[in-house]
Amino acid sequence: MMINNNTILTTGFAQLPKGTTQSEKYQSLAVVLIINVETEVIEDAEFTFIADLQNYYLTSLVRGYDLKQGINPLIDILRSRVLTPSQGAVIQSIKSAWDRYKESKAVVYAI
Repeated sequence: MMINNNTILTTGFAQLPKGTTQSEKYQSLAVVLIINVETEVIEDAEFTFIADLQNYYLTSLVRGYDLKQGINPLIDILRSRVLTPSQGAVIQSIKSAWDRYKESKAVVYAI
């Protein structure tokens, strides 16, 4: 992936549910998003899950999403397609990254 001057990197975090394999290794879940500030499209994403397949699947759901639609359609996709104990943490981490992006974009990028 080629990074250009039109992108930013933002992160979001969420507490993982107790008793899961993931929570035994990590206390929280992180998502890293690369967002094109001109198009508002998520160009890439990565989650801190142990399982590569879970990371791959979640990334495929998030990559290419147009944030101009708002965050709720993406949350609906995640609710209907991520049927794991950590679903809430996935959604919360995305919301956290979204909030960070929204707060900074008007000030820094004047979009």
